[in-house]
Formats: sequence, structure tokens, C-alpha cells
Amino acid sequence: MADEANLVEKSRIMDEARMERALSRLASEIVESNHGAEGLYLVGIRRRGVPLAERIRDKIEALEGTKPSYGIIDITLYRDDLSTVGANPIVNRTELTEDIEGKCIVLVDDVLYTGRTIRAAMDQLMDFGRPKKVQLAVLIDRGREHRELPIQADFIGKVVPTKQTEIIKVMLKEFDDIEAVGIFERSSE
Repeated sequence: MADEANLVEKSRIMDEARMERALSRLASEIVESNHGAEGLYLVGIRRRGVPLAERIRDKIEALEGTKPSYGIIDITLYRDDLSTVGANPIVNRTELTEDIEGKCIVLVDDVLYTGRTIRAAMDQLMDFGRPKKVQLAVLIDRGREHRELPIQADFIGKVVPTKQTEIIKVMLKEFDDIEAVGIFERSSE
């Protein structure tokens, strides 16, 4: 996230225990909705969607005794604001090691805000084939009032209505050395 030094945390909405419970609930709801793990293909959206998808996958394995397929997509080149990202955007690999044709894809991301990230993820996904269906799991949904596209999550860890000026930051050990979700605002300094 750009300019993190100017962010001030207003409130902590999830600690590590609450995040774990939310991820367990997401895994359970995904299994329940899809009548098991058969044919599931979890796809984490880079960056923070990747470790969240891995954790949900592990929780599904604990519930069902079988590990769903798993992949990673990087939406950088599919963004509709690519010109504002910079002249040389950093592109990571998309790793879909199995065919998505006929599978139930569960896209996993940390925060659903405008819907543009999810649109880009679906555009890229369709370049790899035609899944049976695509579902969306997010840890945090900022609420429909911010949505710019008609996209909604099928599985939500927590709905957190926010103001336009607020930023939701999902902090994960893999990137931030802490497990928490906070609401931040830019400092007036």
C-alpha cells in the first residue's frame, strides 16, 4: 500500500483469533454451499488473497479430509487503471497448475471495495478456460455503497461499512509480522 507512513489506525476490527474464526467460518460455508470439496478450485488474488486462500484450503482439508485444488492469479495487467500504476508495473506469475474447465472456482481476496479487482480477476480467469461457476470469498466487505460494479461476495468474513476516506488494512504475518485488520485514515500532517 502506497504511503503507509502517513496512515493512522483508527480502530482494530479483527485480531488474530477473530481472523482465524472468520476463516474457519468461510471454509465451512464454502464446503456447505458446494456440498463438499469435490471440484473446488480456490484461487488467491495476489497479494493478500494468496495466504488467505491457503489458510481456507487447509481448513477445508481439516473438515473434508481432502485438499481442494489451489492456484494464484496476478491481476496487474488486467487492471482498468493500469496507466496510473506506472510505466513499468511489477507483474508476478499467475499459477493455475490445473485446468479450470468445469471447476467451481472460489476467488479469494482480502477486501471487497469497488469490485474492480474482482472484475480484473474474472477477466483473467476466463482467459484460462470456462469454469462451471465462480464464487467470491472475502475476509472483509466494505459495503455496497462503495461498489462501482455489480459484484458481491458469496462468502464474507465480516462486513465493515466505511467512509470513503477510510482504508481497511488486512495485516498478515507473511507481509506485516502481525495478524490483524484495522481501519486507517491518512494523517493530516
